[in-house]
Amino acid sequence: MGAQKGRDLLLKVDAAGDGTFTTVAGLRARKLAFNAEPVDATDADSAGRWRELLAGAGVRRASISGSGLFRDAASDATLRGLFFGDVLRTWQVAIPDFGIVSGPFEITALEYGGEHDGEVTFDLALESAGALSFSEV
Repeated sequence: MGAQKGRDLLLKVDAAGDGTFTTVAGLRARKLAFNAEPVDATDADSAGRWRELLAGAGVRRASISGSGLFRDAASDATLRGLFFGDVLRTWQVAIPDFGIVSGPFEITALEYGGEHDGEVTFDLALESAGALSFSEV
């Protein structure tokens, strides 16, 4: 597998909750991060006083971030409505030649910015709100 184009990493949302996914328009940068919080099971009998972790007991989570510019009023309205409505929706991240990560996320940050001689931009942050699935493409 060769290098992949960043623009092919797509962020999609089921905004209406009806199973229809729409690509979030205007994204110039996006990132998906997975994290696991370990559970420390170290005690006085741990070999050599090395830390021991309890397998399978930690909390897993995923974060999505993106930035770009709004391309139309519909994209703006969708993100704004989900944020101010405090709504959990199913989101997908399509990773080229890898697969699709899908599951419930909440928008935890929505920021707007702009220079006097440029376009209005936005930054978006999402946190997972339940179990995620992965499907190969």
